Amino acid sequence: MDLAQALEDALNELGIEFTRAGERNYIVDLPGEKKLKTTCMFTAERTGVLIEAFVCRHPDENEPKVHEFLLHRNRRIFGVAYTIDNNRDIYLVGRLTPESVSTVEVDRILGQVLEAADRDFNILLELGFAESIRREWKWRVSRGESLANLQAFKHLVNEHDDHAPEGDVEG
Repeated sequence: MDLAQALEDALNELGIEFTRAGERNYIVDLPGEKKLKTTCMFTAERTGVLIEAFVCRHPDENEPKVHEFLLHRNRRIFGVAYTIDNNRDIYLVGRLTPESVSTVEVDRILGQVLEAADRDFNILLELGFAESIRREWKWRVSRGESLANLQAFKHLVNEHDDHAPEGDVEG
């Protein structure tokens, strides 16, 4: 069976919306909680199906610690692994063999991509972008802007920088 057709059949059977990009690429947007959306691309190749999902751009700081976290995390995830591209941006990648392209395996791999990207997103932001988060917090406070979507990082802000107006937490 044609791998592209098998992949498309699996996605349709799962009821997952996708976009085709050419004859071999299928793009799926996975909704999350911490990471609002993870875009996952399946590429049907002669030797199987490649799965790639963008997780986060390259860290602004603390890159060795971020990479250490990713390597440790690779030990606990199934079917995909963290990697970096030529720009040092962070991705999850995996492969399905031709005989394993099925509804069950596509569902499993999408579940693992979503679990890993969503679970690890705030950790990656904290490790690799703490100073940017602090600057953003301070800028929002100075302008009276909402801090609602930064609350997960409140512990990174120095107490003297935490001057959010009362009632601003909910935004």
